[in-house]
Amino acid sequence: MTDTPALLDFRNLRVMRGQKIALDDFSLRIGADEHVAILGPNGCGKSTLIKTITRECYPIARPDSSMSIFGEESWDVFALRARLGIVSNDLMLSCTGDASGRDVVLSGFFSSIGIFSNHNVDARQYELANAALAELKIEHLAERAVSEMSSGEARRVLIARALVHKPGALLFDEPCNSLDLAAQQSLRQTMRALANSGTAIILVTHELADIVPEIQRVVLMSGGRVVADGPKDEVLQVERLAALFGVSVEMARRDGHYFFW
Repeated sequence: MTDTPALLDFRNLRVMRGQKIALDDFSLRIGADEHVAILGPNGCGKSTLIKTITRECYPIARPDSSMSIFGEESWDVFALRARLGIVSNDLMLSCTGDASGRDVVLSGFFSSIGIFSNHNVDARQYELANAALAELKIEHLAERAVSEMSSGEARRVLIARALVHKPGALLFDEPCNSLDLAAQQSLRQTMRALANSGTAIILVTHELADIVPEIQRVVLMSGGRVVADGPKDEVLQVERLAALFGVSVEMARRDGHYFFW
């Protein structure tokens, strides 16, 4: 047994989006060193879950409900972002324009989408930003404007932004959305390298192909609830996936990767 607090410990959460219940009696515990994929169709509550983790949405207070991240129930959002790096589509859409690759990475220190006149960047922050770019082998993007990058290049810059604090965990939200085949393969290789380096990975996706071999636990979501949770080989079964997505499914496995159509 370990005394290390869980990365996430959510118990019986109910989260509303307007008048709609988006998460209902939602419970999920993820250990500090686990690599976990959360899989489900559009509308199942994945986005609300991400926003609950990042403190953009809050659960309704109920006697039997609790939530903690890294063992803490209350967080300063800026402190949380230093512990849990986020690579999201919302952020991808925000990081456009003339901001350079280095500026986007540096913006991770300020929870912004670029460096502005009110930001004072010190030498240590420059050093860490350059190290994050180097870790992902994208130093050549440091001075390039985001508007001049491919989608794959911009996504790797966002990963560097998430890594600039050297967080213990990374949360990937549909990481291969809008990427071509080569960029998808490159990003998945990056996820594998990060997982093998000791960074915990939480992958939220509807794409089975995103689940890299290092991820050994899969959680299935439907209707704002967890409907299956366990070892990858047990959870990723044709019958379960067909029921989850409401379509006929065929699946293949190769070298630890799963594909379905």
